[in-house]
Amino acid sequence: MAVEWLIAYLLLGALVGVFAGLLGVGGGGIMVPLLTAMFAAQGVGSEHLVHLALGTSMAAIVLTSISSLRAHHAHGAVRWDIVKAIAPGVLLGTFAGTFVASQVPTRPLAIFFACFMAYVSLQMILNVKPKPSRNLPGPVGMAGVGGGIGIISALVAIGGGSLSVPFMTWCNVKMQNAIGTSAAIGLPIALAGALGYLINGWGSAGLPDGSFGYVYLPAFVLISSVSFFTAPLGARLAHRLPVATLKRIFAGVLILLSAKMLHTVFAG
Repeated sequence: MAVEWLIAYLLLGALVGVFAGLLGVGGGGIMVPLLTAMFAAQGVGSEHLVHLALGTSMAAIVLTSISSLRAHHAHGAVRWDIVKAIAPGVLLGTFAGTFVASQVPTRPLAIFFACFMAYVSLQMILNVKPKPSRNLPGPVGMAGVGGGIGIISALVAIGGGSLSVPFMTWCNVKMQNAIGTSAAIGLPIALAGALGYLINGWGSAGLPDGSFGYVYLPAFVLISSVSFFTAPLGARLAHRLPVATLKRIFAGVLILLSAKMLHTVFAG
C-alpha cells in the first residue's frame, strides 16, 4: 500500500473516533463516502464500490463502538437494560440487512445512502428532539424496534445512533443516557453487519487484494487502530463542547460527503 493511502486511512480513523464519542454515531456517515472515493481512486470496480465501503465501515465500527461505549459507561451514561432488550432484534435485523444490501446495485444503494444522510442532516440542523410522550415498549416491541434499526443500519453502515437516540428520547430516556446507550447498541450492529458483509462478499470477483468478503482488511485495521483511541476523547468533549452547534456543522459535512459519493459513483 502506498504511504499516502496509509496516512489517509489513519486520519480517517482519527476523525471517525472523535465523532463517534462526541455525537454517539458510529462514523459510517463519514467513512462510507470517503472510502467510496478512496476505493475508486485505487481502481476498485464500480460494482463493488459501495458494498466494500459499507462492509469495511461496519467492521471498523466494531472497535470504535467498544471504545466509545467504555467511555460512556465510565460516565454512567449507558442504560444496559435497554441494550439487553434491544440487542436480539438489532443483531437479527442488521445481519438480514446485509443480505438485502448485497442484492442492491451500487447506484441505487448510493442513492439510498445519500437520502438517509440528508434525513439525518436535516434532523441535526433543525435540532429535532422528539417530545417524551411514552415509555419504552415491552420485549416484543423492543425486538421489533431493534430489527428495524438494524436493517437500516446495515444499508447505510451506521451504528444506529441517528435512529436509536430519537427513539429513546421519545420514550423518556434522558439525552445523555440515550447517546451513551446508543454507543453500546452500536456494537451488536457492527458485529452483525461486519459478519454479514464478509459472508455476502465472499468469493466475489474483482475485489482488491486484502479483502475478506466486502471488508477491506488494510483499511479496517488502520482506521480501527486509531479510532479506538480517539473515541474516548470525543466522549470527554461531549461533556464540554456545544454539541448542538457541532451537530449542525457535522450535518453540513455529511451532506457534502454524500454529494461527493454520488458524484464518484455516477461519474465512474
